[in-house]
Amino acid sequence: MTDATMSLPARFASEQELEDFLSTPNADLIADLAALDGDVMILGAAGKMGPSMALLAQRAVAEGGLRKRIIAVSRFSTPGSAEALQRAGVETISADLIDAAALRRLPDAPNIVFMVGHKFGATGQEPLTWAINSFLPGLVTQRFPGSRMVAFSSGNIYPFVPTASGGCMEETAPAPVGEYAQSVLGRERIMQHFAQQLGIDLAIYRLNYAVEMRYGVLLDVATKVAHGEPVDLTMGYANVIWQGDANAYALRCLKLATRPPLVLNITGPETISVRQLAEQFGRLLGREPILQGTEAPTALLNNAQRAHALLGYPRVPLGAVIGWVADWVKSGGATLGKPTKFQVRDGRF
Repeated sequence: MTDATMSLPARFASEQELEDFLSTPNADLIADLAALDGDVMILGAAGKMGPSMALLAQRAVAEGGLRKRIIAVSRFSTPGSAEALQRAGVETISADLIDAAALRRLPDAPNIVFMVGHKFGATGQEPLTWAINSFLPGLVTQRFPGSRMVAFSSGNIYPFVPTASGGCMEETAPAPVGEYAQSVLGRERIMQHFAQQLGIDLAIYRLNYAVEMRYGVLLDVATKVAHGEPVDLTMGYANVIWQGDANAYALRCLKLATRPPLVLNITGPETISVRQLAEQFGRLLGREPILQGTEAPTALLNNAQRAHALLGYPRVPLGAVIGWVADWVKSGGATLGKPTKFQVRDGRF
C-alpha cells in the first residue's frame, strides 16, 4: 500500500497480519528514502519497535526499487529475531554496542537511526542506565562522523504541564524527573555536542508513546479493564501514536536531519483522557471499568504539531487503534507482557 490513503483492516486475526500491516510503506516514506544517498543502519534494532522499523524500511526499499541495504544491529537476544529479519532481506549484525571493539567493527553507513536505550529496570541499575543512555551515544556519534543520524529520545525529558495546555512544545525547557529521564536528556546533550563538533546532521526524536496491540498505553488500560483490575487515574491524560506511523516518521526524519540538530516531538494529535479511555474499553469489552484515584492537574504531555506540519498527520487514527486493541484483548491475542508504566510520576521505572 503506497498511496496516500491507507486502507485500514477491521481487525487482525494473527501476529503475522499485524506485522504485515506495521511494515507496509507509503509513498512518502519511499520518496524520502529515495532522496537519501546510501544505506540505512538501525542501531538497537530489536526490542519493541526496531524489528518492525527494519522490515518497514526493507519493504520501502524493495517497493521503490531502491539500491540500498537496510542493516539491523542488535544483540538479538530473542531466539529467531535475527533470522526473521534476514528472511525479509534485512542484513543483521549481532553486536553489543557498549563494547568499543564491537562498535569499531560495524560497517560505515551514511544514514543511522539510533534506538538504543535503557528504561525499564533503570531504578536500581542507575550506572548501567547512564552508560547506555548517555555514554554510549557519545561513542556512536564519534564512530560515525560522516553519517546523518536520527536519535531516539523521549517526552520524559519534559516537565509535567497542565492537562489542558496542549502539551510541551520543542521549545519547552527540559525538567526531567528521575535518573532515567535525566540520562535521556544526557543522550541528547552528548549527541548535540559531538554533532556540532564533527559536523553531523542530526534529528532528535522525542517519542511519547508508540502503541500497537501487543504493547503500549492502550493495551495497559484495556488489559486492566478486561481483568477487572483498577485503572489508576492520577496520570489522567496521555498522548499516543500508532507504532507504524512512529516508525515511518523516524525513517523520514533522516532526510530532515540538520545542523544544528532538528528537535521533533513525535506523538498523535489527541490528548487522551485515561478515564474516557477506560470507559470506552469497558463498553467494547463488556466490562465495567474500576476507576481508582483522581486526575492530577498536570501530566506528561507532548505537542507534535511541528512534526505533523513537516511529515503529515498519522495515517492510523486513534479510534481505529482503540478498536483493534479491544478486539485483540477480547480474542486473547499475544502480548509482550511489558507494561509501559506511563502512569509513573516520580521517574522511577
